Amino acid sequence: MKENLFDVLIYLFENYYMDEEHAPGTDRESLQLELNEAGFPLHQVNQAFDWLDGLSTQPVTPNTGHQTRHAMRVYHGPELERLDTECRGFLLFLEQMGILTPVSRELVVDRVMALGTDDLDLEQLKWVVLMVLFNQPGEEAAYAWMEDLVLDSMTGSLH
Repeated sequence: MKENLFDVLIYLFENYYMDEEHAPGTDRESLQLELNEAGFPLHQVNQAFDWLDGLSTQPVTPNTGHQTRHAMRVYHGPELERLDTECRGFLLFLEQMGILTPVSRELVVDRVMALGTDDLDLEQLKWVVLMVLFNQPGEEAAYAWMEDLVLDSMTGSLH
């Protein structure tokens, strides 16, 4: 089974984070064992935990209002390679809709870059946004909106 870091993250998020019964209170060793038994290579599991650790250690800075509201994000070098035009446009859309703040957008970009993959698509970006919003205090409404978008696109593709 060829799995990548993103597959492990999605599995973790769907089975442990979104499910309140199995909230992330489960110890890391137990989760590592379960994920390994589910077919994920141990090095990918460890990378996923490192990625999630990076998400939870990012400083939470409140939105400063009008100072950043009209700021423009300029992507450069590796960010342009990793985030295609469609992904960058989607991030701008989310920011304009008030789903992402400039701070949460930067956290999304940071976590995308930490994935270390060159083949990120829009659906994967939506999952990264969802995971970031899930871990941001005070972003419950934005998370709920994004969760509906992600889950609707999943069920929409099954028809």
